[in-house]
Amino acid sequence: MALPASFIESIQNVQGFSKEAFEEVHAGGSTITSVRINPAKIFNLASRQAGTQYSIFNFQSGKVPWNSNGFYLSERPSFTADPLFHAGAYYVQEASSMFLEEALKQTVDLCQPMKVLDLCAAPGGKSTLIQSLITEDSLLVSNEVIKTRVSILSENITKWGAANVIVTNNDAKDFQRLPGYFDVIVVDAPCSGSGLFRKDRDAINEWSEQNVQLCSQRQQRILADVLPALKQDGVLIYSTCSYSEEEDEQIADWLLEGFVVESLKFRVEAASGIVETLSSKHQAFGYRFYPDKVKGEGFFIAAFKKSDGQPRDTKPGKQKLKAEKLSSKEAAVIKPFLKYADDYFFIKQKEEVIAMPSALEPDLALIQNSIYIKKAGVKMGAVIRNELIPDHELAVSNIINEQVCSINADEPAALQYLRKQEFSIDTSQKGWALIKFKQLPLGWVKILPNRINNYYPKEWRILNK
Repeated sequence: MALPASFIESIQNVQGFSKEAFEEVHAGGSTITSVRINPAKIFNLASRQAGTQYSIFNFQSGKVPWNSNGFYLSERPSFTADPLFHAGAYYVQEASSMFLEEALKQTVDLCQPMKVLDLCAAPGGKSTLIQSLITEDSLLVSNEVIKTRVSILSENITKWGAANVIVTNNDAKDFQRLPGYFDVIVVDAPCSGSGLFRKDRDAINEWSEQNVQLCSQRQQRILADVLPALKQDGVLIYSTCSYSEEEDEQIADWLLEGFVVESLKFRVEAASGIVETLSSKHQAFGYRFYPDKVKGEGFFIAAFKKSDGQPRDTKPGKQKLKAEKLSSKEAAVIKPFLKYADDYFFIKQKEEVIAMPSALEPDLALIQNSIYIKKAGVKMGAVIRNELIPDHELAVSNIINEQVCSINADEPAALQYLRKQEFSIDTSQKGWALIKFKQLPLGWVKILPNRINNYYPKEWRILNK
């Protein structure tokens, strides 16, 4: 792999850069595959231990050291052919970026209810990581500005199964309508992508010094636009997959010059290979991941505490929900499908019923009246003639009642189901049922006397054979 000479020259003096080792690891052509387990869906705690079998792969390559649920794989399997992947049992995520868990653990109290914004969220890796860390009565707003990427974000959030997430499609400046609202804002900023050269050869051809400057300007605009939404003493976490100082340490200096923020230091193990850097002007802390020093790709992360602004209003509920409340009769149809039905409130959007944690009702109303929402909570389905026609979101959610009628499928039947093809299963049950694989729900079927109707979402079906 030949790296552009202008690129190597541009990072020659960056802290932690070792030219020979850096070029050698890029020339080697090796790739690293890592996954992060969904702790809400793990069905066999022993399978979290390195070396034990978990579906189609094992963890012989060990744990990601800075993430409690991250594991390296010895080889990259066909994730598409694994039913557990479609069930949301794990997320395929680059290992270096999983350090976000440490960044959050070291800067905020994750035991307290919080409002968190993941501003540049698609396809959903960092959002699903955040959701696994926050409390059930916390709220995650997972935002993506590019409309064409919101669908994959919504799909991954749905598979992860949580009810305390709102997916939005807004520009950073739109969040100024929520001044001082968020305890934490995560900005994994669009960047020039040099940290992904090993994984994406096309990124090499697209790299240029001009693009680095354009990305730096865009990063500044995004941060300036969204910072008003961070509360006083709130935490901003900024990251890129770029090695360029213009997008990393220089952004930290720009923040310290233009805003009342404090740079935060992380504790990192000396043996981890993570390089702590200091920005040239204001000595702001940054953390670099080089593929010749860590088992992961190129990554930069830094955290800041906002010292000015306003504290978050703990009672935001003066807004009214733009939705119809369920009747008690409709609620009685819905509640048997939930584990802890009294912990949720229900609204109707057209005919669809949506469930969210009761504590978040005022927050949904506020956000609904401020920015554009793509998805909120868990879509339960539609109540028609005193029967719930269940939605796929309910099937793969973490809030579904485990007593709901279900059928365990073997791997061939599960894959046929995920291809949305006809399949047979030996059962005497009738009506709506969950199809499960290794005890994890994949979706709904309706069992009729002479056939089984497959209700897996058409747009999610496996297309290859």
